[in-house]
Amino acid sequence: MIMEILMILLTIVLMLIPIAFLVFWIWMIIDVVKRENFEGENDKVLWIIVVLLAGVIGAAVYYFLIKKKLD
Repeated sequence: MIMEILMILLTIVLMLIPIAFLVFWIWMIIDVVKRENFEGENDKVLWIIVVLLAGVIGAAVYYFLIKKKLD
């Protein structure tokens, strides 16, 4: 009985992690597109490419290097 409940909880957690990563990735894409205060004129295009191609890792890099610094 307890093992069945633990397996169900583990399944739910393992399903929520990719959804959270997807939401974070989309949030960072939206932030890059909306942000106006980049230093260089090509920085916005560069960050869009990085976040789109590198996925969650690119979104995390953008979050820690740009979003936290500029917000």
